[in-house]
This record gives sequence, C-alpha cells and structure tokens, in this order.
Amino acid sequence: MPEQLTDDLAALRDRVDAMARDVLVPLRDDASLEPRERAARARQASKDAGVFTMTQPTEFGGSGASLLALTVVRDTLGSHNVGHLGGLFGPGPGVLAGVDEPLKSAYLAPVLAGEKRGAFGFTEPDGAERATWARIDGDDLVVNGQKSYVTGGADADFVNVLVDVEGRGPAMVVIDRDAPGVEVVRTFASMDGSHHAYMEFRDVRVPAGHIIGEAGRGMPRALRQIGDTRLAFAAESVGLARWVIDFVTEYIQRPHRSGTPLGDREGVRLRYADMRIRAYAARSMVYRTARLGDAGENIVNEGIASKVFATEAVGDIVDAGIQLVGGIALRTGHPLEELYRRVRSMRLAEGASDVLRLNLVRGRLELEKGRI
Repeated sequence: MPEQLTDDLAALRDRVDAMARDVLVPLRDDASLEPRERAARARQASKDAGVFTMTQPTEFGGSGASLLALTVVRDTLGSHNVGHLGGLFGPGPGVLAGVDEPLKSAYLAPVLAGEKRGAFGFTEPDGAERATWARIDGDDLVVNGQKSYVTGGADADFVNVLVDVEGRGPAMVVIDRDAPGVEVVRTFASMDGSHHAYMEFRDVRVPAGHIIGEAGRGMPRALRQIGDTRLAFAAESVGLARWVIDFVTEYIQRPHRSGTPLGDREGVRLRYADMRIRAYAARSMVYRTARLGDAGENIVNEGIASKVFATEAVGDIVDAGIQLVGGIALRTGHPLEELYRRVRSMRLAEGASDVLRLNLVRGRLELEKGRI
C-alpha cells in the first residue's frame, strides 16, 4: 500500500513532493508564463529531481523505473494538481521499444533524445468499410485507410499506425507524417488540452522495414502500450482525488455565511465521507496493481480495473467537490472547473470505461486471466 514503501521509494516521494510544492505549483499558477517557458522550467525541475528519465530505458540513459516507483511519482504529482504540466517525463519508447535497425536509429533514438515526436494511430472512424490496410509490393508496403483519432498527431513527425497487412495480419507500421499520400484531414484539441489529428492514407509507400516487430503481432504490441498508459492514468487520478479532497476539506471548515462551517452539516459530511471512501479504495487498488506488475504478473485485467475505477472515482470526487463548493466552482478558471474538464477525458482515453469492462470480462471468462 502507499505507506509500505522502501526507504528509496519514500525518499523519491518526498523529493517529488518538494519539487511539486516549491517549483511546479508556482509555475502552474504563474499566468504570465508562455506554455513553452513553463514546460522548459518544469522539465529542468524534473531532471534535477531525477524524474525525467524514469520513463526511458537504461540503454538510452534512462533509469528503467519500476511500475511502483512511477505510481508513487504520478500519485504525488497528482496530489498537487501538477501532473499535467508538460516536460515532466522524458519521451518513452512506446511501441518502438526493442526495435532493431533501421527504426532504432531513425526513429527510436531521436524520440528518446527529444528530437522527434511520434503519434499513435489506432482508432478507425465510425462507419469505416475497412480497417486501415496495406499490400506488399516488393520491398515496400502500400498503405490505405484512415485513422480518426491519431493521439498526438497534430504536431508529430511520424505516426505508429495499426495496419492490417494482407496475408500477414495486424502490424504496427511507422509512417512519416509528411510522406506522399498522408493527409492530415483536420487537427483538433481535446477537452484535456491535448492536440490530435484525423489522418487519411492514400497509397502511402513505406519500406517493409518500417514494420515494428513481427507482422501479425501488431495488436498485442499496440495494446501493451495502451496498458502501460492505463496504469499511468489511474495513478494520476488517485493523486488528483487527494488534491480535490484537500481543497474541499479546507473549504468546508471555513466560516460560512450561514454562521457555521459547511462541515458541521450532516448532508455535507455524508457526501464528503463518500469522497474519502472512493479515494481510499482507488489508491489501494492502483498501488496493489503496480506491485503485481513489478512481481512479473500479467496485469492486463488489473490495469483495466484500476483505470476504470480510479478515473470514474476522481470524476465523481470532482463532481461532489463542485457540488459542495457551489456555483463559484463553475466559473471559468476555477481550479475545480478546469479539473472537471480534464478528468472527464480520462474515462475515454486508452479505452472507454464500458469497453474496458467488456474486455475485463472476456479476460476472465474466455482467457482465464485476472484476480480479485
């Protein structure tokens, strides 16, 4: 559980807590800073605290951090409501993990060095007659299709695209964003502030060497990246839940215009109790899942359970906080208003909650995976 940490993890937690309190919170609240400058300062603070390289492999100078260590960091950052600031974590390998040449030098190394940015093309548009596909033509693949939600595609240099290769099955394929035949139909921002794209591919010719790993194994590779990100969302969610509860605790203990603090009212206390109960359950779940993963267990189902429960819990907790604080919390720029929009997107990112519920049941009834 969160309190059962080794001395090294406890020191990491305290170091990140100090960084968040002394550096990141002031950066977050400084409206005079341009986003690029804010991200640069956050990045430097993260490097100084030894956080930046935690998501990067040791081969490229990273620390190869455990799931539990990353959970501790993301929980701590969330508890200060600063985990969303740009630049805190170095670029990770994502689906490019373990690739050979030429992808290693041309794409993986530049990504980890911050010289290139990749995007993730997984989602097909509703009503698509055929999934994005490719035919083999000599030493090349010829790709056709579309991806309606290319994560990070608005400002990426290349896209890791899930493609159905004829005769060989699903594969993850690296496609340069400016390759002939790639069209960015539109870019758009999500309500959490991130930027993405709708892309179409028309006879896009790429070398067969741009297949990541083995053709026919693209779906497991894609889902592995998604699974890692799910636990990250869950860890940040439990930290944010703590931040909201601290915010509400201070508010309901203040003198109120009625003459007594809101916290003296039974109805307020019942709602506040539910907030704490859900936060306690979610945090316990996420830390247990991280420990299981570090022990070498398959945590696909546990990661799903953690992501669904924690993101729904923080959504309910923010909603309850707004209800207790009142109409002022709906004003644009209020911390709870901004957070309400941001956490709502978490229930769709890396798999909508109900889709994940169905996947979890399939994992148990058909694949005999998962535990309670």
